[in-house]
Amino acid sequence: MKKNETSRRDFIKISVAGAAVGTLGILGGQAAQADETGKRQIKIAGYDYDRVRAIMDGQAGIEGAHVNFHVEDIYRVNKFAFGTERKYEVTELGLIPFISKYINNDFRDYTLIPVFISRIFRHRNVFVHVDSGIEKPEDLRGKRVGTPGYGMSANTWIRGFLLDEYGIKANDLRWIETTKSSDGGALNKGLGGYFLPDDFPLEKGPPGVDESELLLSGDCDALITAITPKAFLDGNPKIRQLFPDVRAAERAYYKKTGLFPIMHVVALRTDFIKANPSLPKAVFEMYSKAKQKAYANLETTTSLKVTLPWVTQEFEDTRSLMGKNFWPYGVEANRKELELVMRYTHEQGLVKHRLKFEELFHPSTLKLEENMG
Repeated sequence: MKKNETSRRDFIKISVAGAAVGTLGILGGQAAQADETGKRQIKIAGYDYDRVRAIMDGQAGIEGAHVNFHVEDIYRVNKFAFGTERKYEVTELGLIPFISKYINNDFRDYTLIPVFISRIFRHRNVFVHVDSGIEKPEDLRGKRVGTPGYGMSANTWIRGFLLDEYGIKANDLRWIETTKSSDGGALNKGLGGYFLPDDFPLEKGPPGVDESELLLSGDCDALITAITPKAFLDGNPKIRQLFPDVRAAERAYYKKTGLFPIMHVVALRTDFIKANPSLPKAVFEMYSKAKQKAYANLETTTSLKVTLPWVTQEFEDTRSLMGKNFWPYGVEANRKELELVMRYTHEQGLVKHRLKFEELFHPSTLKLEENMG
């Protein structure tokens, strides 16, 4: 990661009108307002990934609808959806926060569709102090591990692969949950929101000390966190990644397991679905079309549309390892990840009981598959 890496909260909110294309037809019901042309307005929120740009610029849309895409970070979209405002008909959400709200708080205001808009391998998110004596994953046992949030989605996947690949249980580590994040991001509600045994080794860190400071001070030996700690971004020689060749470790993990960890998903406001029953399928198809436009931009050699000199070679290399549609949408293509995330959230104490993942998704989307042409 580079020193000038953009903060997770450093986003400008924008709104872009999308064109009316797709297969939905004229939307019914009163769940969305009509514009001056009589078309229903659909407000969508999320990050401005390359895989949604075609929605933003109108190349992918929904017939009979005027799609407006609003760039929002994950903190704001989660706040809107899980709060009282619920301002967006379609929104990106954190998958694990949604699972927690659904199970622990009977949250039903939004319903998922199988568009997994954010995914990332997480071996890159384990950091160690150079004097900690930690050279391999097994050395984490008994060590003090700092984090801005035990329940972070990234941490859930990391604990999962530490257990499944290295036999390291969550309670083999001594967790310290900091009261501050070095990137200024919001923290989750912390200790009170977990379902852990009374003797689980999790404690609150000192007031006002972030995870980066905690590691440099020697008050913890390692960090497990979704963010890149400030000390690492600053090039401090006292911190390094546990896996010295992150790319090799993550490729080996995929080659062995076939897993591409899911972070965020797309959700539709439930009342809007009830007024427009064909909307889940239409939104799924719109996101799939937009992603295929992004694939095309990565593949082209006429002119580079992505600001990387060897982007086409990287694209080809990724496809050789992960297949043509390496960022798949749809339930069946992601069944393994979905079953694991339900297991992980339960066994790691993030939810009070375990459900089948199918319950989270709108029934009309359970058998949807992408048409890759």
